[in-house]
Amino acid sequence: MIHKNNRLKTAGILGVLIFLFSLSIHAQQNNLTGKEENPCAIFPKGQPAPAENFTGKVWLERLVSNDSTFHFVSGSVTFEAGARSNWHSHPAGQILFVTNGICYYQEKGKPVQVFHKGDVVTCQPGIDHWHGASPSGNMTHIALNPNTQNGITTWKQPVTDAEYNGPKR
Repeated sequence: MIHKNNRLKTAGILGVLIFLFSLSIHAQQNNLTGKEENPCAIFPKGQPAPAENFTGKVWLERLVSNDSTFHFVSGSVTFEAGARSNWHSHPAGQILFVTNGICYYQEKGKPVQVFHKGDVVTCQPGIDHWHGASPSGNMTHIALNPNTQNGITTWKQPVTDAEYNGPKR
């Protein structure tokens, strides 16, 4: 008999495999069509992200759409220098893979953390946080949101300049 935890683990593994497969397909398509705007980019920049959830210019390329089988969404998000998300939380958490630039990430009540290309950021479920680019250049991350049946994102107020420019660690 398969237990619920095993099914959830299997669904999670399948979701990651689908995500990695989509990375491969996107990379192959971009290499064949020359659609990349930045030769170092993995994915196209995408469409402008909803302005009400961000400060500065941000673009979103949706990679994996939500469905009732995998309960998983993913996107490549590009922030121009100084751009950032509003404060927000994820009921089931989020994982960010920094693929370009310098990423600022802050949880409520803690200093801003600095991440670089190749770093992975784990956003714990229900924790208020924000993320964005440093003032010195664009930043791109791939966002993975699992267990979307629990909800995806709860958006809150914009990040102030004082918060953005706060102490770093």
